[in-house]
Amino acid sequence: MSIYDILKKLFLDGFSSADINIYIASAAMLVSCLIGLYIFLVYRVLTRKTFYSKTFNITLAAITVITTAVIVTIQSSFVVSLGMVGALSIVRFRTAVKDPMDLTFLFWAIVAGIICGVGMALIAITLSLILTIGIVVLDKLPVAKAPMILVVNTSDLDAEKRIMDTASKYAKHSTVKSRNMTGNSLDLIVELRTAAGSELLQDILQEEGVTSASLLSHDGEVTF
Repeated sequence: MSIYDILKKLFLDGFSSADINIYIASAAMLVSCLIGLYIFLVYRVLTRKTFYSKTFNITLAAITVITTAVIVTIQSSFVVSLGMVGALSIVRFRTAVKDPMDLTFLFWAIVAGIICGVGMALIAITLSLILTIGIVVLDKLPVAKAPMILVVNTSDLDAEKRIMDTASKYAKHSTVKSRNMTGNSLDLIVELRTAAGSELLQDILQEEGVTSASLLSHDGEVTF
């Protein structure tokens, strides 16, 4: 079998159990390895996390190649496929996926490996390109800005109304999320959106009894 025949079966025709040999299996795993490296780079570039997990990213690339090897092996022998299913059925994965985007990349790696394993590498490449474009475009779409959190500590237990009146000057909507009151202090947490955070803090600090004021931003979920 020539190089042309191997590439044709790998990218266009697909292959059956009768076609599988060491050259086709090696070529399939080589292509899946390249796709896995591509997924590795896309994950590194597109995910902007405070705690980037390099080990998870390496796992994505490895899973692509491993899945291809499993699919090729299952196709090569019916007996081996039954043994593989039995062996994999006892595996339990208990690592929690903390970010939904990680789940997307995980399925991407598995599906790309399966497609390469059945000899449809062109579909795997097309899938990778379309997914990359889709993720980039959706990531660039504007969304509502996450609200800011105003934390105020005051010794005046009746200062809530004055603080909220001051906040309403700089934000159209403000909501009290938490009140923590002791015998001589009041801790107030307010959710709001404002572009004049510095001016807001200065005005609140001028209120009688206010000892501290903080304005926090976050990148969590947005409430519409």
